[in-house]
Amino acid sequence: MQNALKFYINGSWVDPVRPATLDVINPATEEAFARISMGSAADVDKAVAAAKAAFPAFSRTSKAERVALLKRILDAYEARLEDIAQAVSAEMGAPISLARNSQAAIGKAHLEATLKSLEGMELEESRGKTRILREPVGVVGLITPWNWPLNQIAAKVAPAIAAGCTMVLKPSEVAPLNAIIFAEVMHAAGVPAGVFNLVNGDGPSVGQVIAGHKDVDMVSFTGSTRAGIIVAKTAADTVKRVSQELGGKSPNIVLPDADLATAVSKGVYACFGNSGQSCNAPTRMLVPAARHDEALVIARKAAEAHKVGDPKAEDTVLGPVVSEIQFNKIQGLIETGIREGATLVAGGPGRPEGLNRGYYVRPTVFGNVSNDMTIAREEIFGPVLAILPYQSEEQAIEIANDTVYGLAAYVQSGNLDHARDVARQLRAGQVKINYPAWDAYAPFGGYKQSGNGREYADFGIHDFLEVKAIGGYEAA
Repeated sequence: MQNALKFYINGSWVDPVRPATLDVINPATEEAFARISMGSAADVDKAVAAAKAAFPAFSRTSKAERVALLKRILDAYEARLEDIAQAVSAEMGAPISLARNSQAAIGKAHLEATLKSLEGMELEESRGKTRILREPVGVVGLITPWNWPLNQIAAKVAPAIAAGCTMVLKPSEVAPLNAIIFAEVMHAAGVPAGVFNLVNGDGPSVGQVIAGHKDVDMVSFTGSTRAGIIVAKTAADTVKRVSQELGGKSPNIVLPDADLATAVSKGVYACFGNSGQSCNAPTRMLVPAARHDEALVIARKAAEAHKVGDPKAEDTVLGPVVSEIQFNKIQGLIETGIREGATLVAGGPGRPEGLNRGYYVRPTVFGNVSNDMTIAREEIFGPVLAILPYQSEEQAIEIANDTVYGLAAYVQSGNLDHARDVARQLRAGQVKINYPAWDAYAPFGGYKQSGNGREYADFGIHDFLEVKAIGGYEAA
């Protein structure tokens, strides 16, 4: 890639202040296929200074001007969809069909949803003689993960643009190439210099510097709860706003009135999607104890139907997980599940048969899991499903809520009113009934240690706005 070793600062591709590089590894081959520069505090200072200088003019642009800019960004993004899909497939190991139809496409969906939301949003209103203004929060730092990179980049950049903020983006150094293409999209769309800036690097050298920078007014972070705590503590010294979307251990309650075969098989696919690397994946399936063994048979069949292999193959369902670190973590947790007494239903330790290279994980299902087991408590971030039996609906709800997380929850039922009642009792930012289609307009974010704030559409725009009251605005 032409710009892989450069950062995008103040409308230009620039060299890092101090040369340092990192290889980008293809997880399907375990080989380096690209190299990026790694930033430092000096690079962050340059990017923040550019964003700060651009803020006065950009913050005063009209809604119509920002709508027009988002339309240009959308057009430029659509022109690079295949480039983005190929980059994501290579750096994440995502099957090419998933990379095209979900990973790249989801960025387009967020741009469209943000654009439509901004068009319908009123940023000023009068209450008596007081005028209420919704104004951009300022310079924002955006720190995004590797698992759904375009989802999180677009879900932060688009609403920040819509609100009139200027920004510095630090994408994950594990899967950074898609973000470089995104920066090229922003340049092609004619985003004013300094409004959007990109600095690659790791968490301590770039992410924490952004979080603690005195001229950054807000940080929007997506990643692990562990890293989110560090970001929040770092940001506290400057009392900046912090919006976070963190980890999850989402329950999936299969009620007795659900169609068991459909509920369980779809639950396996929902858990394993993106090689299990989704923070909102339904990783804890709760089934009636009387039908637990039946559910295990269904789950085993669904798991074994997943074709694991080369991401370039159109019929591949699961590619590798993203890195050796993730692979080793997942293997350790699978072994822990066996050691703690869970029933191994499908999969298990090691690579799938015939795959001796690449960070491939066997699609794994455990049964007879209790909620105090490690595999029911910790976020595994791989294709591993834990099935827990319950005796009563009340116990199922209690188990579902017995977690430090609260990002998502799922309910399966043949009775919609019944499912709605259960959904209201679950402590999670999103609850999905009977596996609905993904909704770019539904607010996304968590309760408890899954974070704070909400993303997507108008909810995302509001996260980047301050509220100002001008008293005496109207004539007496």
